Amino acid sequence: MKIATWNVNGIRAREAQFVEWVRRDSPDVVCLQEIKATPEQLGETLTMLPEYWSYWHGGPKGYSGVSLHFRKERFASKPEFSHPSFDVECRVVQAKTDDGLVVASIYVPNGGKDFAAKLKFLEEMRAYVDGAHAAGARLVLCGDMNVARTDRDVHAKERKAGAIGQRPDERELFERILAIGLADVGRELHPDSDTMFTWWPPWRNMRQKNQGWRIDYVLASKGRGLAANACDVLTEVGTSDHAPVVATFA
Repeated sequence: MKIATWNVNGIRAREAQFVEWVRRDSPDVVCLQEIKATPEQLGETLTMLPEYWSYWHGGPKGYSGVSLHFRKERFASKPEFSHPSFDVECRVVQAKTDDGLVVASIYVPNGGKDFAAKLKFLEEMRAYVDGAHAAGARLVLCGDMNVARTDRDVHAKERKAGAIGQRPDERELFERILAIGLADVGRELHPDSDTMFTWWPPWRNMRQKNQGWRIDYVLASKGRGLAANACDVLTEVGTSDHAPVVATFA
């Protein structure tokens, strides 16, 4: 099973790229973030990819927004879509499949305008994971978490003590979320990589030089039948400032 996540930085600008990539690779589940479209603007987009069960969660001001897509060939029944309690500004949508798998597309606030709100979001996400695991759920949480876990997840020239996304307090909160029983799939499969980035500042050819940050993740419940054997960053896909991340589960 292939589960993919991509911050598209505006679905209307990336529609053709999104469809081309999904039809090329046929991921079983796709999570998008920062779709930046109102429900009205998504009218035509809703008809794309009829081979997928799709749920678009666009905000009233075309800000933020996430979506989830499940390939019908893999999931014969439409998943049960919903929003956990920590969803604000159209930042979270989750879906439960017939076999009890829960997948969520999550867009954590950047924190630049309201850092306290970012910490609150992460704290509520931690409580959500804790409750879900206590209830026996199997989780795959995907998305732009806007936190680089360690300095290894930031190019040496981009490291800056105190920069939002690299601060000790947000990193500590993120580690507390993982400690509840989530695997950072990309890091577990590439423990020594210091060139695995998913976002690049959109200037000075930073993407071409691979001077970026790893802030997009696939997180999966440990010990619950979710063993991943691959996790790749598709740096060649699309013109967003983020690249898709695709995890393959045995």
